[in-house]
Amino acid sequence: MSFYEKYLQYKDLSPDVFEHITDADVLRVLNKDHLLEGDLLVLLSKPAEKFLEPMARRAQQLTFQHFGRVIFLYAPIYLANYCTNHCVYCGFGTHNRISRRRLSLEEVETEGRILASTGIKHTLILTGESREKSSVSYIKDCVEVLKKYFTSIAIEVYSLEEQEYEELVNAGVDGMTMYQEVYNEDTYATLHLKGPKSNYRYRLDTPERAAQAGMRSVNIGALLGLEEWRTEAFFTGLHARYLQDKFPETEIGFSMPRIRPHKGAFQPKFEVSDRNLVQFMLAMRLFMPRVSIAVSTRERAQFRDNLIGLGVTRMSAGSSTEVGGYGSAEKTEGQFDISDERSVREIKEMIYNKGFQPVFKDWQAI
Repeated sequence: MSFYEKYLQYKDLSPDVFEHITDADVLRVLNKDHLLEGDLLVLLSKPAEKFLEPMARRAQQLTFQHFGRVIFLYAPIYLANYCTNHCVYCGFGTHNRISRRRLSLEEVETEGRILASTGIKHTLILTGESREKSSVSYIKDCVEVLKKYFTSIAIEVYSLEEQEYEELVNAGVDGMTMYQEVYNEDTYATLHLKGPKSNYRYRLDTPERAAQAGMRSVNIGALLGLEEWRTEAFFTGLHARYLQDKFPETEIGFSMPRIRPHKGAFQPKFEVSDRNLVQFMLAMRLFMPRVSIAVSTRERAQFRDNLIGLGVTRMSAGSSTEVGGYGSAEKTEGQFDISDERSVREIKEMIYNKGFQPVFKDWQAI
């Protein structure tokens, strides 16, 4: 069964389903060792909000058991912001009048050298979704440059074919992130008006193609605020469980990005509170004890601090969402506004003060 077939089984899932869940249902699930798909629905429900403390204790226990007291740190490098898609919510969308550029290999080297000097050894490289301006061969050339500075290089680019992912794996890429943005297929069509990204099914199958190509880690997620958060969280969990079951040797992770201000006038239709985000994270940790959970600098500093110990395993630090954001005098508008502007050093000290170890390189804390 493909994941799309799994999705179709629940496509007509209504937020009303959560209203029929009782406190007794939540307590029953909290006493289980292995959770099923229906149990995730229970933990994402409104009644489960009253049980966040026992959920947090259980989530902390599972996180320590599978990951220890460590937080992996990474930072993005934006290589280009050319895009051929009209996604109504994105600052890089082709409809937005922003300055566009692509880094030269010399500029890529400068970005890598400056970022690596902060201690970061894991980077996520991003491009806008333009095959012409950010070809696979260009991405491979950038990876060759950045391998001198980073022990782990992941990508967040447009959807690729399996063979193209194999090329990048062979070039040194070991991870990929692909957000479905919104799992509701009907809503997806209203938000992705033009361009290759408007193909819902092709994007949905992208993480599977990457895993099939041998990518060591695959990270997924939904952009929260585009649709009702509980149903989107549920489909994120289904997708992550599907990938983990099919590719047991691949590290499966997920992120919980909320829409942040950016170039353009789009306003999210659905509110996602801090409490909602915590419930999402706790439910996912109980549903998938081995899943990696990342929280980026989209979120404000105090909130990120409070998530440590509750399930998060990865955090970005010292991030810039601008092309050339670390060393270039010619910067562009960022993809979105950053909330946590602390330096890598400040993030590292915060993690130590929480009783955890910041990890920069393959389980080695510095």
